[in-house]
Amino acid sequence: MWLLRLLGVLVLLAVGGGVVAYLLTRNAKYLRFAWRAFRYAVIVALLVFALLILERVAVIPI
Repeated sequence: MWLLRLLGVLVLLAVGGGVVAYLLTRNAKYLRFAWRAFRYAVIVALLVFALLILERVAVIPI
């Protein structure tokens, strides 16, 4: 779990850094980078949540 939290913090820093770099330079490549990092982070988060839900639902009673 600590690895997922660390990954989340790193993604927040990357997205925030991309937005700040865009605001400072007005270069659209930084905004595209931030959007791409955010989009992939959301996809990974949804996959992790789906696996957690599947783990709860797929418990076989003994």
